[in-house]
Amino acid sequence: MAGMGGRMSTVIKAKISKLLDKAEDPSETLEYSYQKQMELLQNVKKGVADVVTSKKRLQLQANKLEQQVVKLDTQARQALAAGREDLARVALERKQFAQQELQSLDGQVAELETQQAALVEKEQKLRSKLEQFRTKKEVIKAQYSAAEAQVKISEAATGVGEEMADVGLAMQRAMDKTENMRARANAMDELEASGAFDDNLTLTPGQDDLDRELAELTSGNQVDDDLARLKAELGTGDTPAPGQLGAGEGGAEGKPQEGTP
Repeated sequence: MAGMGGRMSTVIKAKISKLLDKAEDPSETLEYSYQKQMELLQNVKKGVADVVTSKKRLQLQANKLEQQVVKLDTQARQALAAGREDLARVALERKQFAQQELQSLDGQVAELETQQAALVEKEQKLRSKLEQFRTKKEVIKAQYSAAEAQVKISEAATGVGEEMADVGLAMQRAMDKTENMRARANAMDELEASGAFDDNLTLTPGQDDLDRELAELTSGNQVDDDLARLKAELGTGDTPAPGQLGAGEGGAEGKPQEGTP
């Protein structure tokens, strides 16, 4: 089961990767990466601004402590001149405490200045890198757009595209139907030229050439019989009986001659 689950996981990841690769637009990916780097640069700039703000705040406190040190030193001098050694001692103790705080603030300010310098250097490097990335991004986007346009033009010219493929199939079907219709028309012309559509065949379906010749022969004999009958009527005035056609032409053969027993 573990092996089957691993294979299934691999197949699913492969399918997802294929779908993502198909749906991925390089232009959108580059723009997204550029925006992320811009956000990183803004964060660095914000960090520099925060460090500078903190440093300025500490410097203001240091300036106040410096003023306080000068003031306490003056008060200690005045108290000692007035014979108030106790007050002078208190002023000098406060002066020493202020100087210690001032020294600590100076160390913190120096540390913030170091951080500020590091952040400024990082910001400069990131800005330079971002400018280079922006230039490359625009070049890659232009190249991709040109390649995409070239592919579309090539597909349109060669009929590889989906729409052109449908048009090509429709055209092929039309050509096939046209060829079939032309073949049918040629066949009809050939049948008509061979006499397959003659009126006799249409009126008497099923007749062949032999039947047609026999019918013509019978028709010719009937004409001969009618002609003989008419001659007999004109010669004797009687209508010959059936089977006696042709007797009018050779009457001597039909009755005995005189003087013959």
